[in-house]
Amino acid sequence: MLDHIFLTVSDTGRSVAFYEAVLPILGITARHDYYGKDGPPGHPDLKGFGAKGRVFFWLRQGVAAPGSMHVGFVADSEAMVNEAHAAALAAGATESHSPGPQLHYDPRYYAAQVKDLDGHSLEFVYKSWQHDR
Repeated sequence: MLDHIFLTVSDTGRSVAFYEAVLPILGITARHDYYGKDGPPGHPDLKGFGAKGRVFFWLRQGVAAPGSMHVGFVADSEAMVNEAHAAALAAGATESHSPGPQLHYDPRYYAAQVKDLDGHSLEFVYKSWQHDR
């Protein structure tokens, strides 16, 4: 299991606004700023997002490398995938794959993909078999 991920973005203010418009739909509502001056020398400032007492998705200023990473966010339903996808597009994302079943993986794998403002690949995913416990 992953604890956290850093995503390098070209404009943290712009990216924070984008993710603040999208992530709450997925239940990711915590926001935290970490100031690099409080850490070891050279540590970057970070803008964090999380849920359930954990901050796990961090943005840092720098030169974005959009082809270097794909981030999949868990959704609790197909409707949540649809809503996150619509919010991302409204916030400036570009569509990669509209919401629907991803039959090449599994007929129960429902997802949508967008590229964020820096071109990072994002996916909103509902895998029903992982929620039917």
